[in-house]
Amino acid sequence: MTGDSGTGGGVTGDGVTGDAGTGGRVTGDGMTGDGMTGDGGTGGRVTGDGMTGDAGTAGGVPEDGMTKGGMSRTARVERVTRETRVLVELDLDGAGVTDAKTGVPFFDHMLAQLGKHGCLDLTVQASGDTDIDAHHTVEDTAITLGQALREALGDKAGICRFGDALIPLDETLARAAVDLSGRAYCVHAEPAGMAPLIGTYDTTLTGHFFESLAATAGICVHLSVLAGRNPHHIVEAQFKAFARALRTAASRDPRAGGIPSTKGVL
Repeated sequence: MTGDSGTGGGVTGDGVTGDAGTGGRVTGDGMTGDGMTGDGGTGGRVTGDGMTGDAGTAGGVPEDGMTKGGMSRTARVERVTRETRVLVELDLDGAGVTDAKTGVPFFDHMLAQLGKHGCLDLTVQASGDTDIDAHHTVEDTAITLGQALREALGDKAGICRFGDALIPLDETLARAAVDLSGRAYCVHAEPAGMAPLIGTYDTTLTGHFFESLAATAGICVHLSVLAGRNPHHIVEAQFKAFARALRTAASRDPRAGGIPSTKGVL
């Protein structure tokens, strides 16, 4: 396993400009707290890297905590509330091995896209009040994943910081740009009038997922759908575009050392 997971992963959309689209939602630093609705219960707990295993297997980390590219960039976060229980294990320098079980099948499919195309080793185990709807489960998974991403990135020394991707999926075209800035901001736009459900997944949760993730990870995300008709394609293309942009942003920059900011801190 090498430390530079971003090789070959960057897809740029420099030639595309335009309006954010209809139905755009903008959230900024005003998104504070854990983003939970209802009683928050106990807060998320971050417990070091939590990822162990044989260094020779996909996603494994040697006992000394080092990868070939330097310190391992892993995290294990558990979040327990009165509504959900979520466990996330994340390795930024993985091979795209994903195991997602949230009780919302379409959402599991989207998390698999995030792991595969982000070249992340990602485990998500969630149980919640899906007998009501998928809202709390999707929301709390985003919050927990955001905490894990923040933990795994550490001080962000030596990373590329910025990433973007332009991803087609048949008739759909999605664009994502990510800045691992330490500042929470999310701009999200997708076509209006989408079907309300894909299986048991509420399609309005896509924007909320990325808003909650950006807020807890402390990252800037711009995500827009430039064309599309099929709701499945529209949502899936967004997860793939974000994954590719994140993969590039989180990859190690072989030409630069230290914190990628003139401030000296992110």
